[in-house]
Amino acid sequence: GFVSATGIAGLTLGGGFGYLTRKFGWTTDNVAAFEVVTAEGRVVRASEKQHPDLFWGLCGGGGNFGVVTHVDYRLHTVGPEIVGGAIAWRAADAPAVLAMYRALIASAPPELTVAMVFRPAPPAPWLPNEVHGTPVVVLIVCCSSAVAEGERLVAPIKAFGKPVGDVVVRRPYCAQQSLLDATQPKGRRYYWKSEYLPEVESALTERLIAHGATFVSPHSALILFPIDGALNRLPNEHAAVGNRDARVVLNLTSAWERAADDARNVEWARAVWQDTKRFSTGGSYINFQSDDEGQERTAAAYGGNLARLVDVKTRWDPDNVFRCNKNIAPRRLAGS
Repeated sequence: GFVSATGIAGLTLGGGFGYLTRKFGWTTDNVAAFEVVTAEGRVVRASEKQHPDLFWGLCGGGGNFGVVTHVDYRLHTVGPEIVGGAIAWRAADAPAVLAMYRALIASAPPELTVAMVFRPAPPAPWLPNEVHGTPVVVLIVCCSSAVAEGERLVAPIKAFGKPVGDVVVRRPYCAQQSLLDATQPKGRRYYWKSEYLPEVESALTERLIAHGATFVSPHSALILFPIDGALNRLPNEHAAVGNRDARVVLNLTSAWERAADDARNVEWARAVWQDTKRFSTGGSYINFQSDDEGQERTAAAYGGNLARLVDVKTRWDPDNVFRCNKNIAPRRLAGS
């Protein structure tokens, strides 16, 4: 993931993506086995050879099939030092920065992940006081290749235009993993919308720039996460997570402090989503769905894999014991 406090189990069961996804695929693509407590109280091991239907469903189907108590991951060598951090420009530079960004992510090697964040500048010490509270475009960079190669790859980004802040440096990968933690503190109020994108179109960036002038909270953001690469090389039915046509995640994050501001912040996120969802593949990341999105959006998140997920649910949880989630109803309860 992108925030170190994210629970690894929930991240994984929803598919999971982060700084290394372009090289290694969905988090679930890197799971060897799960240990699961089923609805009837059995403890089973699910893998490609043991209960493969359950294993397939757990790789993206969320908490619908049991309580996962153990995960075996396939590990990869990264770092320990990488080149990463953040670099920011004023909103006035957004058209040029986003044009550069579109070209960058279209040709970047899989070791280089660059997320785009358009938001009011936080009072961070690496940003000058005069931009605090004003919209900025921030590129979050993580290059997991050899450090010298990473420095070569990020040099054009660092040299572009006139940044107002730049902390893209050599750093431990674990430090990169917690770089964004301060943006997601506990106790704040959140409402998110997200879509998978087949690409970043110029028309989309134009709409994001327009909405960058409409923030109603200093904590909200418009975010693009590139995820293309390894996950696109597997068939859609490889795992329940599907969405192998996705190349970028659009995440519209509304965040604020007071309950009195709920309505206007939720409305802001919904309005931006209504204006940008036409660029979607039709799918969305299940872990980024808000509680009010309903069954239609859950179904859209799984697309053509939904029917098989219903089969797995019907076999392993026919009474829908595990239903306090983005629910996949068993067949008899779904009316099918």
